[in-house]
Amino acid sequence: MAVYFECVTRTKMSVEQLFDKSLSIDAHTASMAQSGERAVGGVTAGRIGWGEQVTWRATHFGIPFKMTSKITALDAPHTFTDEQQRGPFKRFHHVHEFFAVRGETIMVDKIHFQAPLGPLGWIAERLVLGWYMPKLIRLRNQYLISEGH
Repeated sequence: MAVYFECVTRTKMSVEQLFDKSLSIDAHTASMAQSGERAVGGVTAGRIGWGEQVTWRATHFGIPFKMTSKITALDAPHTFTDEQQRGPFKRFHHVHEFFAVRGETIMVDKIHFQAPLGPLGWIAERLVLGWYMPKLIRLRNQYLISEGH
């Protein structure tokens, strides 16, 4: 069983600006400062592009994690997809979509993930990851649309 959720973020920033910021390794690192998340392999700074990978190291719940993600689809400035190649999830698939609507940009994050470990993973998905992952995405998105970043 997998978990699916969406986060919708609205801003006055242009689609192009938000799209570029969403592909920024530096902006992602800054938005995840509380977990010490940092890029340690692949593209480690600047803008990541189609077919490129980044390996992240972070600590969540006091546990160190390492995850490699790859940009598997990119149609600038409308959508891109990142997928876990190696890491803590059995599956992690994140589609980012960008729309210009009546003078504002709407960004929609569509995320499917599945924890490993069968029944134990299912329990972790429902008790922890189901609320924790949307919280992280909302935190990241607030950083991206905040003034001065």
